[in-house]
Amino acid sequence: MKSDSAGKPSVITELNERSREIFRRIVDAYVETGEPMGSRTLSRFPGIKLSPASIRNVMADLEEAGLLSAPHTSAGRVPTDAGMRLFVSGLLEIGGLTAEERERIESQCAAKGRGVNEVLQEASGALSGLSRCVGLVAAPRLERALKHMEFVPVSPGRALAVMVTEDGLVENRMIDLPMGVPASALVQVSNYLASRIAGRTTDEVRGFVQRDLDGNRAELDALTKQVVEAGIATWAGGEAERSLIVRGQANLLGDVRAVADLERVRHLFEILERREATVRLLDAVGVADGVQIFIGADSSHFDLTGCSMVASAYHDRQGKIVGAIGVIGPTRMNYARIIPLVDYTAKMIGRLLT
Repeated sequence: MKSDSAGKPSVITELNERSREIFRRIVDAYVETGEPMGSRTLSRFPGIKLSPASIRNVMADLEEAGLLSAPHTSAGRVPTDAGMRLFVSGLLEIGGLTAEERERIESQCAAKGRGVNEVLQEASGALSGLSRCVGLVAAPRLERALKHMEFVPVSPGRALAVMVTEDGLVENRMIDLPMGVPASALVQVSNYLASRIAGRTTDEVRGFVQRDLDGNRAELDALTKQVVEAGIATWAGGEAERSLIVRGQANLLGDVRAVADLERVRHLFEILERREATVRLLDAVGVADGVQIFIGADSSHFDLTGCSMVASAYHDRQGKIVGAIGVIGPTRMNYARIIPLVDYTAKMIGRLLT
């Protein structure tokens, strides 16, 4: 596990055993209830052998260190973003998945008879359901050798582009068509591509076809050429065209406790709508292996949302990082449970892409 933590390991070592235990109990209670913890309540916990006055002194020291804060005038304290980073990077005890959780992820992500996008949608949905947070996946750009591509008319101005790779993966995407394109033109496009796709990746096909069109070697009319270009660009486009799959936004509304919380959730929804920026954030996960954690102000995405992201890259059959999957939830999310969920799902996707 890797964490984008600003908390320094030396801060942990500077805390004595009593301070660590008090801090850990406050964080555990906050993750479970979302409520501030007071010294009198904490003194009643099993294993705490300190008076409320002694606990208040420890809490004051932790607050001065920037690890705790008082959300209002009560004596209760909650961990700050810095405190949560410290907890996750140095004090968190990560749990394991149950057999039922592993089976649910495996069954929902089963690839048989499904396209890549559908598998990733199921993976995002599984993460969302198990974590009760938002699940999201940055879909990879397919760079596998192609076998077949065809276009099926759906409605005026819309068609379903179906692509099959040589190793059997099927990908379906909707594309916009120029107005006035007849169904016969889609058949012509499919026939045209049939002799030019086999064994080439999407980028290779795009370059080959573009040179063909530029040199007027293809006997296609203007509308049909536009369909060809639109279809190829659907997969061979730049990073901005990569799809972001988001599931479970409504889960965040279940954690809303006040008007301020609702405003933070609304702000996060606006961020998720700007999909290109979120894809770039997930791409940043791909610079290293393992689960990475962005807590609150660790990312400009979340500094005003009260949320965090736990994410992990996934690999193709060559071991290359091709995408990332993760969970977004409140800063007080149950990291000990969500980290192994994300890690296992990312590895499952990697196996399905091999």
